[in-house]
Amino acid sequence: MAAAGFGLYATRAGTSTVTTTTTETMAASSSGSVLQTLKSGGFLNSGTVTFGYTQDYQCTPPLTTLGFNATEAAAAAKDTGCAVGTGNSTAVAKAPPVFVIVPAYAGLSIFGAASLGASPQGYPVFDNQTVPTQCGAGGTGAACPDHPTYLYSPDFTLVDKHLGIQNGIFNLPEGVLPTPSHDHVVGYNGTQSIPWYMVVVLVFDPNIMPNAVTGQCTQVVQSDLASPTGNCLNSLSAIQAAMGTKTAATANANNTQSSPIYDTFGGVQTQVIVPGVTAIAETSPANSNLFLYFNAVSENPFN
Repeated sequence: MAAAGFGLYATRAGTSTVTTTTTETMAASSSGSVLQTLKSGGFLNSGTVTFGYTQDYQCTPPLTTLGFNATEAAAAAKDTGCAVGTGNSTAVAKAPPVFVIVPAYAGLSIFGAASLGASPQGYPVFDNQTVPTQCGAGGTGAACPDHPTYLYSPDFTLVDKHLGIQNGIFNLPEGVLPTPSHDHVVGYNGTQSIPWYMVVVLVFDPNIMPNAVTGQCTQVVQSDLASPTGNCLNSLSAIQAAMGTKTAATANANNTQSSPIYDTFGGVQTQVIVPGVTAIAETSPANSNLFLYFNAVSENPFN
């Protein structure tokens, strides 16, 4: 039921066209009233919230200025202006962070392709079970509105190389892949739409990946922790705690389902890693150049 509900919810966005410029935006509609109907789910202080998108996303500064491999970045910019790996949280004034939690333990299925193990709807799959995230992968029927279809990341390139792929996949440039499936976590709510900068959180312990509808966690792999679900990732404090919590559950999950992402990072001992970020707060540095525009209100996102 959860997967079906998310499929219906995600398709409310209708048809969109992606354009790529030096600062990429999504032309979802010429009507502001249409944009205001675009919604997704999120977590706030261990509860669920609704995100109401009110303006096109923006990727700034341009990825070609962010210090990436110049050849890769130039090739990637033909397909996307959005990147993960570094960013400038002040590129758009008065933007707080939205933390994007990605079930990296599900391996390459997070990128939504059936050939990589994803569900037909574009959700990740772990141990033969669909993980219905708040947003499915970019370009799938489960993708969220006002999100880029593709992202570039030097970490994606490392995963490619780990797999022996030298020229990218799906006819995309090296380091470019669909936006991975993910959930959202924010630190406060409000009725006014504001810009939010994205901070990516890679989750390697499936025991703390919340149910996208309820926000609650269930133990799915063996753990050596007294409370395997204690750092359920539905709040900023939980993300901070998970960054410093080591557990055998990450290795147990990798043994359940081989994860090139886990292997690329040399085997991850902590429940999550947040590349380039040492502390979770409203002033956390950006590890992406993606800005989303929405308001977060405290209500059930699926009413």
